Amino acid sequence: MVALVDAGLAKARERGVETVVVERSGRSRVEHDAEIISELTKRGVDLVCLAGYMRLLSPLFVQAFPNKIINIHPSLLPAFPGLDAQRQAFEAGVKVTGCTVHYVDELLDHGEVVLQKEVEVVDSDTVERLSARILEQEHTLYVEAVKLICQERQ
Repeated sequence: MVALVDAGLAKARERGVETVVVERSGRSRVEHDAEIISELTKRGVDLVCLAGYMRLLSPLFVQAFPNKIINIHPSLLPAFPGLDAQRQAFEAGVKVTGCTVHYVDELLDHGEVVLQKEVEVVDSDTVERLSARILEQEHTLYVEAVKLICQERQ
């Protein structure tokens, strides 16, 4: 696991997963991505799973792992790409939103969809409640998507 923050590091280490922290402070995006590419390539990684990364990958990174990078996004793409998708959906007054696992390309929240899960917007919702329900679905959808990709590659 290559991580930028401590969020999943402790859990990964507890489960015996090798971890690497790649600092980005004071470095360009290309320099940072080049080091991550190096770390992943050394380990023969064949699927890069982004969650909460919140940073556009450089073309160098995307090209280093073609059709091998996936991301989870809290909307039914192509609707509501970018930041604060849950708020965008809520303010647009949609009745159904959800989450998407998609392949990453060089455009923001644009790549081929792997799986999507709908979440109904109910009358009593707030942005916070809706976001929490979407997040709950993201956790199960991401696992399903990784399993599907692995099965397709066998």
